Formats: sequence, structure tokens, C-alpha cells
Amino acid sequence: MTQQHGTLAHRARASLAPSTLTVVICAYTLERWDDIRAAVASLRAQTRPADQVVLVSDHNDELLARAREAFPDVLCFANEETRGLSGARNTGVRAATGDVVAFLDDDAAAEPDWVARMLEAYADPRVAGVGGHVVPAWQAPRPAWFPDEFLWVVGCSYRGLPTGRAEIRNPIGANMSFRRDVFTGVGGFDEAMGRLGKDAAGCEETEFAIRARAADPEARIVLEPDAACRHNVSPDRVTRAYFRRRCRAEGRSKALVSTLAGAEAALETERTYVTRTLPRGVLRGLRGLVTGDPAGAARAWAIVEGTALTAGSYALARLRQRRRRP
Repeated sequence: MTQQHGTLAHRARASLAPSTLTVVICAYTLERWDDIRAAVASLRAQTRPADQVVLVSDHNDELLARAREAFPDVLCFANEETRGLSGARNTGVRAATGDVVAFLDDDAAAEPDWVARMLEAYADPRVAGVGGHVVPAWQAPRPAWFPDEFLWVVGCSYRGLPTGRAEIRNPIGANMSFRRDVFTGVGGFDEAMGRLGKDAAGCEETEFAIRARAADPEARIVLEPDAACRHNVSPDRVTRAYFRRRCRAEGRSKALVSTLAGAEAALETERTYVTRTLPRGVLRGLRGLVTGDPAGAARAWAIVEGTALTAGSYALARLRQRRRRP
């Protein structure tokens, strides 16, 4: 889309302040039934209720039937697209009627003012998308070696993100929203990307946010930390094995985003993160070791290991992509 078209899109949005919001929850397994119930309950307890709540079952008929029986006030649909999170989200977007479409993970619970805070952030007509703060709710003791800089591994806000409202490249998928007209203009989430069941892949929200900003150069994606949710971190995600698997998956996912959107846009945020946030984290860990915290060295090593695994996986995936090209 040209600069002129982007400006026209901005002008069109300027006259339409969003007043309604749809929340989409995507679920795929009955193993998370208690989490799904908590997510729906958190939306029922909002100070400013959502105008519509949509639950999409990702090719799980038993889950869909139970949800329809348990949540009569929620619109429950089957994923009509490719199995996986991206397809389920696209199904939810098609069912949405709100000016804003928000996404809450099936194992997350929104704070009582979440909907109100989301809508407030759209007062600026340039804002096309909003990401919220994601607080980890540890279901098992947090390992002492787990660094704050790598909380993205468990789908939560991490050290290095802005602490106040600020423009960002993309939101965290567990807690995000976009104007519905953005989907109308640029399409949905790329179904070649995103999680499939317990797979550790991701970055579909990154690719979508880059695409939205490319279509309208005046569009802004912002972080609104006051729009917060609590994201459950299950015991299987606090292991070294999951940490390593998730880092490798992130590298592969970023390589795919680089192919689709270009490496410059795909790694825009990561450059500052790698050159500033991570070195400071290593020094912080070593300083902790010197001042009496023996786990400081373990956190410093986790940062080094996680960075190496992610970068190595990215480089290997990019090499394979180049070899496959004619």
C-alpha cells in the first residue's frame, strides 16, 4: 500500500473512535479446561464488559460441545481454517463484530480493567494495535536460574520492554488487540506460522503487526502496560529442556518472519535487545554472584545459552531457506 493510501486509511480511522470490543479466546485441549473457565470468568468480571466474547475450538469437537454448554453467554465456534493458533484466530476475527478485536490466551486471566484500558489506548486515531502487560502466574516454583530477560519463553512480558505506554513493533500474543478494520485491510494471521497444539513455534503476531504497519505507515502499535493479564506458566514450561526448545523455535520463527517481511523489519526490536538488554542481564547475574546470590551465575549462563540457541537456530533456518531457493 502506498503512502497516500496509508494516509487515507489514517483519515478514515480518525473519524471513527472505537467504542466496542470483541474478545477472542482460542482453545485446543480439555487439559486446559480449568484455565479456560478462569479466562472466561475474568472477562465476566470486567469493570467495562466486553461487547462480545468468542471462543474458538481448534479442531476439538468435545471441547466445543463442553464450552457451548458451560458458557451460554459466549459465542463458541469451531476453527474453520487450518489447524493451529493462526487459523483459530482468523476464525474468531470473522465472527467478531467489535470495532476492536482483542485476543486473550486460553490459559490467561485478564485484570478487571483490561477491556477499559485496551479501549482507552485507541483514543489516538493512529493506533492500529495495542499490546498489554503479561504477568507470569507460576504453577510450579520459578527456577532460580530463569532470567527476567527471557520471560518471553513462557509468553510473558520480559525485561527490556517499555514500562510505560510506548510504541512497539508487535505485541505479545497472549494479550493483544487490533482494530477490526486492520484485518479488513491487510488480511488475517499467516496460517503458515503460529503454534500448533503444544508446538513451541510462534511469531505470527510479529509478522501481522509488521504487515499492518507496512500497509499504513502512519499506523502505530503501542504497549499499554495497564491492560494487564496473568498468564499461567505450567510446570512443563519451567524446565531447561523447554527453555532450550522454545529458544530454538523462536529462531526458526524469526527466520520465517524475515523471509516474509524482510530481515530489517523482522529483527528491528531484537537488535537493541541483544546489544543492550542481554549484556546488562549477564552483568546483573554476575554481580548477584559476587554479592551472595549463587543463582546469579546460572541466570547469566541461561542468557548466554538462550541467545546462542536462538541465534544459531535463526542462522541455520535462514541457510536452509537460501538453499531451497531456485
